[in-house]
Amino acid sequence: MADAVEVVEVGPRDGLQNEKDTIPAARKVALVDALSEVEFRRIEAASFVSPRWVPQMADGAEVMAAIRRAPGTRYMTLTPNLRGLEAARAARADWAAVFTSATDGFARANLNCTIAESLDRFAPIMEAAREAGFPVRGYVSVVTDCPYEGAVAPAAVARVAAQLLALGCAEVALGETLGRGTPERVDAMLQAVLEEVPPERLAGHFHDTSGQALLNVEVALSRGLRVFDASVAGLGGCPYAPGAAGNLATEDLADRLAALGHATGLDREALSRAAALARTLRKDARVPHHPA
Repeated sequence: MADAVEVVEVGPRDGLQNEKDTIPAARKVALVDALSEVEFRRIEAASFVSPRWVPQMADGAEVMAAIRRAPGTRYMTLTPNLRGLEAARAARADWAAVFTSATDGFARANLNCTIAESLDRFAPIMEAAREAGFPVRGYVSVVTDCPYEGAVAPAAVARVAAQLLALGCAEVALGETLGRGTPERVDAMLQAVLEEVPPERLAGHFHDTSGQALLNVEVALSRGLRVFDASVAGLGGCPYAPGAAGNLATEDLADRLAALGHATGLDREALSRAAALARTLRKDARVPHHPA
C-alpha cells in the first residue's frame, strides 16, 4: 500500500461561492452534514469574506452554527482579515485560511492590492491566530497561469509560498486556478517551491478545466505531496470560462488515489450520496471574486 493521502473537501466554500443563485443556508448545512459522513479530516465549510464581495457566502456564521460536527473532522473557513478570523473563532471553526496570489495582476484584481500588501494584511491575522493556537492555511492562486500576466514563473510561486510559511501558515495550498497547467509545468513549479517549503507543508489544489487535474495530482504525488483539495461533484466552475469544468471532483480524486494504492480513509458510499446532493445545488458558474 502506498502512503496515505488526505483529501480536503472544499466544495461548500470554493465550490458554492461560484453559484449564480443564492443557496439557502439550510441546503448548505445539509451538504456539509452529508460530507461529514464521508469522514474527511478537513472540510472547508464557509467563508467570512465581506458579503459585499461574495454575497453567496454571507451566511457563514449561520451555516457553522447549524452543522453537525463529526468526530475527527475539522472545519475550515476562509478569513481574509482580522474581523474574519474573529468571526471564524466565534463560529467554532477549527482552521482559518488566508489567500493571496503568485502575481500582482491577479492580486490587484481579486484583492485590490499587491502581493506584498496582502502579506502585510495577514500579519495581524497570523499574530492573533498564533496567540490562540489556531492553525492557518495559506492559499496561493494562479501558480502556473495568470489571466492578467500569462505564464507564471516557478520562482515567483516559491517566493510567495515561502513568505506564507514564514508568516506562520501551517500549510500552503498551491492553487492551479485556471486549470491550464500541464504536468511538465506543474512539475517545474513544484521543483522550485520544494526548495523553499517541505512537501509535508504543501497541498495541491488543481482545477480540471483542461482535463489534466488528475495528471497534475500524480506529478505532485511523485514530488512528495500528500494533501490535495477537491470539490464534491466538481462544484465550482472555472472562474474565467463560465460553464467549463473547474474544480477537481472529489469522487474522481478518491477513485484515482485508490487505484494508485493510496489510502484516503473516505467512505466511498457516503461520498456518492454527498455528490448526489451536491448535484442538486449546481447552477451556472459565474466569475468569483476570490477563487483559490
